[in-house]
Amino acid sequence: MQLVVARIGRAHGIRGEVTVEVRTDEPELRLAPGAVLATDPASTGPLTIASGRVHSGNLLLRFEGVVDRNAAEALRNTLLIAEVDPDELPEGEDEYYDHQLIDLDVVTGDGVQVGRITEVSHLPSQDLFVVERADGTEVLIPFVAEIVTEIDLEQQRAVIDPPPGLIDDRAEIDVVGDEA
Repeated sequence: MQLVVARIGRAHGIRGEVTVEVRTDEPELRLAPGAVLATDPASTGPLTIASGRVHSGNLLLRFEGVVDRNAAEALRNTLLIAEVDPDELPEGEDEYYDHQLIDLDVVTGDGVQVGRITEVSHLPSQDLFVVERADGTEVLIPFVAEIVTEIDLEQQRAVIDPPPGLIDDRAEIDVVGDEA
C-alpha cells in the first residue's frame, strides 16, 4: 500500500537540497537516507534520499542525481510516496494511518449513525474527518480527543461526542438571565 509521506517544497541553496513538508509521524523511518520513494507525478521518480538534515526547523533532503538548484527546483510540489505493508500499524497507541480510518462508520456515543469517513484532511492546525451522510451531504469532524472519543478498528467505527451545531444546524444556546 502506498502512503504520501511528504511534499517537496522550494530548493534550498545551490547543491540540490529541497525543503519538504512532512506528512508522516515517522519521518526518521520514511525519509531516511537510502529510502527509495515513488513520486506523484510518477515521471519525476522514483527518488532515492541521499541525505537529510534539519535547518531552522525545516527538514532538508537531497536526492541522488539531483546536484544543483535547477534540478531541485524542478521537483517542487512533487509528492513523495512510501510503500507500506497494509498490516503495519503506527508506533503510537492513538495513531492511525489514513487507510485505517477511511470507511469507518461514525456514530455518536448514544448510537446515532452520523455517516461514513470518506477522507482524512490534514490541515496545519488539526486533522479533519470528511464524513458522508446517508443523504449524500458531508460534515467535517475535527479529529481531536474532545470530539472523537473512540476509534474501534475491530467494530469499524469512530465514536464522537459532537458539540451542539457540529453535525446539525440546531445549536443549543444557553440563555443566561431573568426568567419571567
